[in-house]
Amino acid sequence: MRGLYAIVDADALGGESELVLAFAYAVARARPAAMQLRAKSWCARVTLEVARAAAQCARDQDVLFFLNDRADLALLCGADGVHVGQEDLSVEQVRRIAPRLRIGVSTHDDAQLTAALEQRPDYAAYGPVFPTTSKQAPDPVVGLEALDRVSLRARAAGIPVVAIGGIDLERAGSIGALGACGAVIGALGTDPEGVGARARALHLALGGSG
Repeated sequence: MRGLYAIVDADALGGESELVLAFAYAVARARPAAMQLRAKSWCARVTLEVARAAAQCARDQDVLFFLNDRADLALLCGADGVHVGQEDLSVEQVRRIAPRLRIGVSTHDDAQLTAALEQRPDYAAYGPVFPTTSKQAPDPVVGLEALDRVSLRARAAGIPVVAIGGIDLERAGSIGALGACGAVIGALGTDPEGVGARARALHLALGGSG
């Protein structure tokens, strides 16, 4: 997996489901490596409704689609996978209830990465690489040197790394040069009309295929 891992954050977009879905459609049409729907404040019904439509659009564009946190809803909406954090279900628990789903897991330091690699997820997210405003209480910044180190370890284990945290078009090249995929929220903006061009530029700058 190389290039852009686009995160469609419903809360960052104002929470209006129709706008979020329009945004997700535009992102999918830019053909990133993957797209995730993150909807922390939505109820299960709204999340499932939007995720089902977004998953179908992603499938039509041959883009991997992940749902944040909810393995149950990921199964119901037809997602390719689910992304879990340190306080969510473990990789082993997700596999037990949803063996067909791909699994990504957030890590923020060497110990968490080591534990994640032992569980052999489909990818490990690592960061924040740069300062970020997309989370209210972000973990400490890890920097490019640490990302380089963990990318080598993960590649040796055959597991892709998705860098996250403060990645924009200016910084994307440094992430791509380390062989990591780049997860982006803020640099995608909030306008469905312009997000396609921004997503495509980020994908290419991160080393994605044209």
